[in-house]
Amino acid sequence: MIIKRNRGRQWLDWQRRMVTGAHYVGIAACLLLLITLIFGDMGLPRYFSMREHAQQLDVDLQELQRTTRTLRGDIDRLEHDPAKIEQLAREQLGYVRKGETVYQLVPAPSQERPRP
Repeated sequence: MIIKRNRGRQWLDWQRRMVTGAHYVGIAACLLLLITLIFGDMGLPRYFSMREHAQQLDVDLQELQRTTRTLRGDIDRLEHDPAKIEQLAREQLGYVRKGETVYQLVPAPSQERPRP
């Protein structure tokens, strides 16, 4: 009977050691994962940097979409609005209608002449 009790006790001691050993292995694995998460190549600093970059890209995208809408509106007006086409021709190319008289105002030369 003494032998059976010792074997039972040995079995319990062995199980305790295995559980305790597994506990230490689990703690070590968790610490390793935590260190990798914080200091690894794809750790938290990289994550926050990439998140900030993604937010900036979203802002840039919204701005580009607004610009695209504005330019598409300008293109539409140039294709379908004769008044807009005439305005641009007058402003940028100096076009005039038949029979119009154009007056150009030339600034007066300054009193002082540059010295050579």
